[in-house]
Amino acid sequence: MFPTDLLNDIQSLDFPKPELDGVSGTREVHNKSRHYFDQPNIARYDCCASVAEAFQDPAVASTIQDTFKTDIEGSSLRIEFAQDIDGFWLEPHTDIGVKLFTLLIYLSDGPGHEELGTDIYVSREEHFGRSPFAPNYAMIFVPSNNTWHGFEKRPIQGVRKSLIINYVTPEWRAREQLAFPDQPITVA
Repeated sequence: MFPTDLLNDIQSLDFPKPELDGVSGTREVHNKSRHYFDQPNIARYDCCASVAEAFQDPAVASTIQDTFKTDIEGSSLRIEFAQDIDGFWLEPHTDIGVKLFTLLIYLSDGPGHEELGTDIYVSREEHFGRSPFAPNYAMIFVPSNNTWHGFEKRPIQGVRKSLIINYVTPEWRAREQLAFPDQPITVA
């Protein structure tokens, strides 16, 4: 996904780690400890700016739109720097309707991290498999009512790091999370 130097810079970002306090199951329960490639971080870190500018680029947006047959014209870019620690898990879910595209880019390579891929389900109740997890690997889907995914609880040594890249509709309320809140996506 990324050139080696850019990958290394992203992996080296040192945002505060979340405190789970025994609670998990959804990312939303830890909203206060989540980090984004938002305007402050784009201004502070060159790697955040590089990634955000690349996914905001009309040619890249056009390629994504054409390849995955999803209309992202007029949407907004949201990039989360996820850091998952031992005790983290996500219940099987489909992404909410305001997400038009989801790209998970895996970053960390600690001991046992090859076992930390995203769990994929046929339905909320039926597990199908797990995506491969390694630095610079990715999993992509266009959210719909049958794109069930989650993270089965299992040991995490260190911090499981990934980027969650979404294009979201104008109805997305948390505008402060967006890379460019006042610049909708245009396609080439």
